[in-house]
Amino acid sequence: MPKEIISTPEAPQSPMYSQAVKAGHTIYVAGTPGIDVMTGAFAGPTVKEQARQSLLNCQAILRAAGAVLSDAVMVHTLLMRPEDADDLAEVFDEFFPGVRPPRCVSKLGVDRPGLLVSIAMVAVTD
Repeated sequence: MPKEIISTPEAPQSPMYSQAVKAGHTIYVAGTPGIDVMTGAFAGPTVKEQARQSLLNCQAILRAAGAVLSDAVMVHTLLMRPEDADDLAEVFDEFFPGVRPPRCVSKLGVDRPGLLVSIAMVAVTD
């Protein structure tokens, strides 16, 4: 099955990995931080601000692959502080108001100053 590298300037990019890879109808989105591409900075100092931006970034990556957030079938959230889980859940409710994809939350292992959350996901299109 051929693989397609997905890239968009509407989400943070890294020379170390692809934003996403599409294999058939499945899209694998890399861990995406809450960085505003217009400023190059974190969207704010709170997990809510960064999670919103991270999900907007994931949305842009999915759009570049021909998908939407409702196509997500699994979301993996990396969270710096476990005590931010409730705030994170509130943001997910904004972006996934209907059927919510399964998700897991792990502690973020990268110690990057200011980074509170990174979101990865898998989506499947018809």
